[in-house]
Amino acid sequence: MAEVYTRAPVRLEGKYGAMLVCWVLGNGCLFSWNSMLTIQDYYVALFPNYHPSRVLTLIYQPFALGTLAMLAYNEAKINTRKRNLFGYSLFFIATFIVLLLDLATSGKGWLGSFIGICVISGAFGVADAHVQGGMIGDLSFMLPEFLQSFLAGLAASGALTSSLRLITKAAFENSQDGLRKGAILFFAISTLFELLCVLLYAFVFPKLPIVKYYRAKAASEGSKTVASDLAAAGVYKQGPETKNEHDPQQVERLNNKELLLQNIDYAIDLFLIYALTLSIFPGFLSEDTGSHSLGSWYALVLITMYNVWDLIGRYIPLIKCLKLESRKGLMVVILLRSLFVPAFYFTAKYGDQGWMIMLTTLLGLSNGHLTVCVLTCAPKGTRAKCTRKSSSFVSFRRYICWCNSRLVVAYRQRCRCSWMLELANRR
Repeated sequence: MAEVYTRAPVRLEGKYGAMLVCWVLGNGCLFSWNSMLTIQDYYVALFPNYHPSRVLTLIYQPFALGTLAMLAYNEAKINTRKRNLFGYSLFFIATFIVLLLDLATSGKGWLGSFIGICVISGAFGVADAHVQGGMIGDLSFMLPEFLQSFLAGLAASGALTSSLRLITKAAFENSQDGLRKGAILFFAISTLFELLCVLLYAFVFPKLPIVKYYRAKAASEGSKTVASDLAAAGVYKQGPETKNEHDPQQVERLNNKELLLQNIDYAIDLFLIYALTLSIFPGFLSEDTGSHSLGSWYALVLITMYNVWDLIGRYIPLIKCLKLESRKGLMVVILLRSLFVPAFYFTAKYGDQGWMIMLTTLLGLSNGHLTVCVLTCAPKGTRAKCTRKSSSFVSFRRYICWCNSRLVVAYRQRCRCSWMLELANRR
């Protein structure tokens, strides 16, 4: 039976369950892509002349960025539920096709199979643009803990895939065709995990009480993209909304250009964070770090260390004193990360593997910490439509209305006093 949410419940239930689901959904957002990155040792052995660790990343990013730009341009018209379901379903289908492709080609490294892998990498980029942008936008008008859990899940996907890869590599290292067997088992697990994410988002997440409350609250504030999510949870709005144009809460919607200009520093921050990170991870770590005593395990250890410390870095902002909230401070720290470029270059050329592991650890730690700081600070002061004016503007409007009301009262009192004096003079 359908429900109507007209006021906040006494106690918002399901907070920790929602945080757990957000963490799992964050995992699913990058689990397939990280799976492809983590089995680079298999793809490098399979396609030694095509540099898969570099090419797959170069294909993935334009598809992700281009799709995200189109979705951002049309964000007010897009059904959030359909967008996220499409993204998770595409992750599931593409991961399953990777498994089928390897089985169909019997692990042969010819050009056709490499092109197929590249097409799937592009599909991962399209799915990531749908899910990551949609989920971050959806969670930004809920509790900050939900967004932090989702972002931590993104990093946890890397740590989990790296751990699974270490296990499968160790299990099949001494067997014939061990690399391929480990990769097949790896993608079978990834396929099942993506199916779990589809089911969680479709049937579990929208029915949590706290999620229903925040989505109903967003709808009452003018958001049109949560209607399907509310319908899936059995929530509907009672009666037509009446818009009071004098109400300071009902302010005009900012367009995308105004929002970008208002948050241009945060946009630049995110671009610089990932431009630097992706210039080093995974291509440089997989191919340009030389050969050391760890042998074929070296690149996998570096990728694992990056993923684990990226996950740790995303939990550091939970400690208030370590969370960077200053916009200038964030920009300065992010610009200082450019020192990683010469540091990695000279360490790869002259340093030992211990120094390289330490640098990779710092790269992952800073990437995770700064990502969460930027993405949890940016939505502050923006209403549920993600396009309302800032709270300072609303407060200013309220102050002006209060001043006007006081002036009206004073004027009426003055008129009343004048009338009483005039009446006394006549007497």
